[in-house]
Amino acid sequence: MHSNQITSQITIRLQQIVPFSWVFPRQRVSCSLGFLHHFTAATKDYFHCRLFHLFLSDNSFVPPPAHQQGYNDIGYHNPSIKTPTLDKLAAEGVRLENYYVQPICTPSRSQLMTGRYQIHTGLQHSIIRPRQPSCLPSHMDTLPQRLQQAGYATHMVGKWHLGFYRKACLPTRKGFDSFFGSLTGSVGYYSYGSCDGPGLCGFDLHDDEDVAWGQGGRYSTLLYTQRVRKILERHDPTARPLFLLLSLQAVHTPLQPPKSYIYPYRDMTNVVRRKFAAMVSTVDEAVRNVTYALRKFGYYRNSVIIYSTDNGAQPFTGGSNWPLRGRKGTYWEGGVRGVAFVHSPLLRRRRRVSNALLHITDWFPTLVNLAGGNVSQSQGLDGFDVWPAISEGKESPRHEILHNIDPLHKPASSQSAEPVWDTSVQAAIRVGDWKLLTGDPGHGDWVPPQVVSSLPGRWWNLERAYASAYKTAAQKTVWLFNITDDPYERWDLAERRPDVVQRLLARLAFYNQTAVPVYFPPDDPRANPDRHGGAWVPWVDEDEEEEQYKGVYEKGKTRKKKKREKKRKKKCMLCKLKSFFMNLNTQMMSNRI
Repeated sequence: MHSNQITSQITIRLQQIVPFSWVFPRQRVSCSLGFLHHFTAATKDYFHCRLFHLFLSDNSFVPPPAHQQGYNDIGYHNPSIKTPTLDKLAAEGVRLENYYVQPICTPSRSQLMTGRYQIHTGLQHSIIRPRQPSCLPSHMDTLPQRLQQAGYATHMVGKWHLGFYRKACLPTRKGFDSFFGSLTGSVGYYSYGSCDGPGLCGFDLHDDEDVAWGQGGRYSTLLYTQRVRKILERHDPTARPLFLLLSLQAVHTPLQPPKSYIYPYRDMTNVVRRKFAAMVSTVDEAVRNVTYALRKFGYYRNSVIIYSTDNGAQPFTGGSNWPLRGRKGTYWEGGVRGVAFVHSPLLRRRRRVSNALLHITDWFPTLVNLAGGNVSQSQGLDGFDVWPAISEGKESPRHEILHNIDPLHKPASSQSAEPVWDTSVQAAIRVGDWKLLTGDPGHGDWVPPQVVSSLPGRWWNLERAYASAYKTAAQKTVWLFNITDDPYERWDLAERRPDVVQRLLARLAFYNQTAVPVYFPPDDPRANPDRHGGAWVPWVDEDEEEEQYKGVYEKGKTRKKKKREKKRKKKCMLCKLKSFFMNLNTQMMSNRI
């Protein structure tokens, strides 16, 4: 863990002629990194920096992005996916081909918002479920709060998924001037219904801190895009610069594309993949409409547009990470390598592909510095200012990424442990060209996009095909790959390079010393939407002591509770089926076509 120092400020005078400096009257303008992005006020001689952050989510973000959009789910990686707008923006900007996120939603979003690894926020185990009394740590500053301090108007539209058990957890209490979207992890695209188990469903669409009952029935991608347009139209760019976080729900389950978007993919034989591709096209159209609004209302020339996924795709629900290994929820490349690009007229070197090592935590210091804010006030950041690497093609200051350490995950079956690190603990780290995984990293399969509807056993054979190159025995707890030479993780080098294994295990041990306890509390029955008029809303009073919700979630249940659960499951086969589909994130995939 490290604390980034604020970059030195430079003064640009009128007489200077440098790239992206602008002529202005009798002013001295200071911008971070020597990078000037501004607009001229209509009646005043002053300038602002303006950022536009497009983070399409669930796809999973992303953060953080298209949500759950895989490596193979965008046109410039796969021509069968029709994303002309995204392809054009990426081609004219900088494609980030060595960019990493987290394997699931909440961790990616938390790292975007705080600039810190999840081991430093207590969110290293899983997502925040709707009934869990959990959210971003109250003592940590957030990206929008820092941008507010730099003079920015801040707005968020779309999926939050960072907890809402008390009002202090809401987006409007975490630095956003306005919020319009959902608080939970998955909602219906028309109904905005969100379920956390059989009989535990509620309405989840909010306008600031109020339930937006009257907005239901309209397709979320369209609804969110229209709200973005209103924000851009109503905002006065001559008064304040603007930061906008658009976190689209697409392409997260349920798969509910409008029928008109399915027709271009009519030749796809796999129905699930067809629906998924259609939803990617809705994202592309949303980005086109937002970009048009930026141009129409005078923002585009001075805007920075960032597109990022928030985790890898889930093949069961139509996504594809091919040819990368793994999927959403795993620490293989298919789960953590993100799709991202930066588009801006202000980039010094455009129309290129960047292989600089970047991570989602880097957006915090990068954007705060671009806005002229003070990064030094945010202690313990794990992110780096990577703007010179993106804009100018310089070397990235980042040389390693802690993907995660999760002590609560199901341990591997091995009873042995390395002297430096217990390799039964689920963990993953990237240092230079090398990537190390320990414990249970998740299903390590390579799934071709048109095979997603087959039974799992049929494509798990792809993993077995490489059994001669690495051990797939249950006792294996360490994997090592040279990601630069082997981005598809086919050749495990753990036995051939024990020196590298020991070096990376030592890095895991170092990071683990800085980790805070896991915060994963049990569900609170008071969150049930039936107690709150049928909607998901904060349920803990502000005057309640926060300390009673602190503590590590202990896996394991009492004998009485196990017996009660066993009896309930036997009584309700339907509940078991619903639970199965919830775990696969496929409970609402049909759109009646």
